[in-house]
Amino acid sequence: MLEAWKIKGRREAGCDEAGRGPLAGPVVAAAVILPDGYSHPLLNDSKQLTERQRDRLRTEIVRDAAAWAVAVVEPDEIDRLNILHASTHAMCLAVQQLAVKPEFLLIDGNRFYNETDIPYECIVKGDAKYMSIAAASILAKTHRDELMVQLHNEYPQYGWDRNKGYPTIEHFNAIEQYGPSPYHRRSFNLYRQHTLFES
Repeated sequence: MLEAWKIKGRREAGCDEAGRGPLAGPVVAAAVILPDGYSHPLLNDSKQLTERQRDRLRTEIVRDAAAWAVAVVEPDEIDRLNILHASTHAMCLAVQQLAVKPEFLLIDGNRFYNETDIPYECIVKGDAKYMSIAAASILAKTHRDELMVQLHNEYPQYGWDRNKGYPTIEHFNAIEQYGPSPYHRRSFNLYRQHTLFES
């Protein structure tokens, strides 16, 4: 069972992102404040869950959270800012959209550029330690996957319904054959001929 609090009784928002590694599509971040006493036996880092479990948890988190928000930063902004700044910018946008202002932010990872006036702590592998970060990871991941399926309908040749924009051999081969789409990140190496895995 993950921890409910970093400091018990403090209104904490867990923050995480999905989509730092892909060659195409946006980076998506979520912020979640869970209610006092919340627990869920399935809640975990989104990468440890099946797609079906993530979809179920997404519905329940949206229903039960004290507040939640999702923010998207598009590929052209990623190219302008770089992926690290774009990822933390997306987290800040999500925090700023919360209907309830948190007293503290729990940030998954080891670097954060804070654009809010809210104190924070970076927690490496936080999505496997704290429920609010795990909940944010699930909302970010499911929202981004949904967006990539929608983009697949527009550009089916890249297989985004399967690879979600990540650098698979299939994706590299499609870029070689068709060239990059308007949704590809031009600041990334789009022609590297080996497989990288989602991290």
